[in-house]
Amino acid sequence: MQHVSRRFGAIRAVDDISLDFPAGSFTALLGPSGCGKSTLLRLIAGFEAPDAGDIHFGGRLVSDPGRQVPPEERGVGIVFQSYALWPHMDVAGNVAYPLKTRDADRRTIDAKVADVLGMVGLDGFGARKVDELSGGQRQRVALARCLVADAGIILFDEPLANLDMHLRASMVEVFRDIHRRIGATIVYVTHDQAEALALAHRVAVLDRGRLLQVAPPHEVYRSPTDAKVAGFVGRGTLVSGHAVPVADGRADVEIAGHRIAARSMGGAAAGRVCVLLRPESLALGEAGLPAIVASTTYRGPVHELRLRLETGEELVLDHPRAPAIGDRVSVAVSDAWIIPED
Repeated sequence: MQHVSRRFGAIRAVDDISLDFPAGSFTALLGPSGCGKSTLLRLIAGFEAPDAGDIHFGGRLVSDPGRQVPPEERGVGIVFQSYALWPHMDVAGNVAYPLKTRDADRRTIDAKVADVLGMVGLDGFGARKVDELSGGQRQRVALARCLVADAGIILFDEPLANLDMHLRASMVEVFRDIHRRIGATIVYVTHDQAEALALAHRVAVLDRGRLLQVAPPHEVYRSPTDAKVAGFVGRGTLVSGHAVPVADGRADVEIAGHRIAARSMGGAAAGRVCVLLRPESLALGEAGLPAIVASTTYRGPVHELRLRLETGEELVLDHPRAPAIGDRVSVAVSDAWIIPED
């Protein structure tokens, strides 16, 4: 898609977005509620038309302000948050529906339905009624119905939002396995950063209709392009410091009277900078940033510590034991990222 925009009254839900989805890729559209990710998915599916820009599937134009190829002619499969299953049909009937609309013969339908039910771990469930299934099983049926149509592009719209934590974890593994096996191009909408980072080959972060960053998950996490991405993806703290450029895209940054090494994009300029510090890059030690323990929270295997620097800014790190509130500590920094200037 190139320079795609979509307005709803005065609200620009999608604002001049250009984004490619390579064949066989798995892209997560990540962002908070209202950022435009579901609207972007609906534009790809054909449920919405752009006010500006164009969308191509390969070399085929499927949408621009003057032309709109209907959803059923795009060869796209969609898995919704609400499952969208037919309650009066059994599992096999729901999965077979796309094939029946194509007038496929019974032998072909039975074989393909059995194949995809096995693929999603529902062998032997064909005769079950939808209302007899758990939420996770219903989501697998919705996925099987999508797979049976052999769509080259599969769109997921918050598919795990209605499931509990344990079911979400199991479905993440199902989605990863399915993608490895079928190699379809997948676009996955979620507000859950853990899902996006675990599933996708690349993550596209959106905010207020704008595309902020698109990159592999580790790059979005370790090297966010701005403070909004840094604040939305992962835990961490943004602190201010004074940079002294070194070499090879690195700099020394002075924070609260202590100097640390930091990575930067293309080399940081000398002067005031904003630095991202992730919890896993921080540790209590004999030397480091001077801080005071502000609070501790038990998280099971670790305690989450909030430490206040002399500047008034706070750091977050995990530690096996909880020091006393008010204790003075030193924080060693093994990695830091200088947020690029706008």
